[in-house]
Order: sequence, then C-alpha cells, then structure tokens
Amino acid sequence: MPFEGSFEDRLALRDLLDTYADAVNRADSEAWAATWDEGSLWSLPGFGIFEGKATIVDTWRAAMRAFPDIVFRAWPGLIEVREEKAAMRSYTEEIFLRDGALHRTLGIYDDVCRRVDGRWLFAERRFRPLPQLSRTEVQA
Repeated sequence: MPFEGSFEDRLALRDLLDTYADAVNRADSEAWAATWDEGSLWSLPGFGIFEGKATIVDTWRAAMRAFPDIVFRAWPGLIEVREEKAAMRSYTEEIFLRDGALHRTLGIYDDVCRRVDGRWLFAERRFRPLPQLSRTEVQA
C-alpha cells in the first residue's frame, strides 16, 4: 500500500512537501531551509550530491538566482511512515523562463524524512528527471 501510517503523520508529511514547494515558488530561502534536517543529503544528477543543511541551502540560494520566475509543483505518490522515519516519493513539475523561452522539467524525488522534535523534515532527497517529450511527440 503506497500510503501507510497515521493520518496525522501522513498529513504532516504532505504539509512538509507543500511547504517546500511554496518556498520554491516564493524564492523564500528561510522557509525552504526550514524543511531540511541538519545532517541532510540532496542528490541532483548532473550537479552532484550535497551534504549538510548549510551546504544544501547555500547551493539552492545560488541556483535560484537563475530562476527568478518559477512555478514548482509537487505531489506525493507514496508515503510510508515507520516510527520516526518515513519514505516519501513525490512527482514534480517545474515551469520557468530561461533565455526568453518557457521550459518544463518533470521529475521524481525519493525521500527519507525524519521526525525531529515532533516535526517532519527531509533527511534525504534524491531527484531523478523524467524523460521529456518534444512538442511533436506530445501532439502525435
């Protein structure tokens, strides 16, 4: 079953994901940083693996300078709570302007979350981009 655990924990994990997405859309680095555990890991293929909250947040702040106008959406496909840890899989869509053109990226995050002082936080986020279809392929 893709959704396991108490309703309260699953709702709190969904709130964590929604808070993360909202912070991206508002480019709010403080709110975005508040979703991460201190000893966290962020894996982005083609860019690297970033360890520790401070490094992750610094990397994100620098990267977001290239995306002043971005729409980031995320929705869960799996939430499995196991006591103080949880696995979450989420699907993402990013729409942004770059060099005057509209771009769209789809992906999947495989996450490990930890409950810290009663709050759920991201301990690991591992991103995988999904294959992109061209406009011709979509219209066929």
